[in-house]
Amino acid sequence: MRLLKDLFYLFYPKSCVVCDEKLIENENVICTICRHDLPLTNFKDYKNNKITQTFFGRVLIEKGYALLLYRKKGSTLKLIHDLKYKDNEEIGVFFGNWLGEILSENQEFENIDYIIPVPLHPKKLKERGYNQVKKFGEQLSFYLKIPLLENKLIRTSSTKTQTFKARFERFNNIDTKFLIENTTYFNNKHVLIIDDVITTGATLEACATEFLKSENCKISILAMAYTE
Repeated sequence: MRLLKDLFYLFYPKSCVVCDEKLIENENVICTICRHDLPLTNFKDYKNNKITQTFFGRVLIEKGYALLLYRKKGSTLKLIHDLKYKDNEEIGVFFGNWLGEILSENQEFENIDYIIPVPLHPKKLKERGYNQVKKFGEQLSFYLKIPLLENKLIRTSSTKTQTFKARFERFNNIDTKFLIENTTYFNNKHVLIIDDVITTGATLEACATEFLKSENCKISILAMAYTE
């Protein structure tokens, strides 16, 4: 089996998503050099950081965290773009494993009841063929031993992608709507809403607002990247 694997890799080598160099054994998605160059947020305080501050006066967030900084150019943009538009779901697995290991060690989200991925509108899901945060959520669920719920939060409006829209337009995007059909399901629960990139927080605010219709529901937020 190992010989077959080595032969397959010889003829169909995987390349780094960022620099396109061939990956060596034990490298996955991104090479070691590019991984070390990724712009980490390095947030130490999960309750008070740039992410949680984004939602001050808008919606109450218990904790917030993102692994990378998202910029107009650079490796984070390349990773997110390939995840969303080039069918490379392995990037979601990569981020899920990385953050899953971090969070299982520091136990910052040990009191979470459910992991909730930001859903796509059915039309968008049909076009893309997958939700880019699903694999991310599955790996987090594995590491944190917390159930991943995909169908409780429903997106009822279809909008243009948030990542590449003008910042002012994203902030004023009031057409993004979500629905929880049975809000009592989340009474007295703490949910972790996950997404790929946090920009102005408008989408996550809309999600959180829907969850807060449940009695005593607490909200935390986790993303692969945060826009500076």
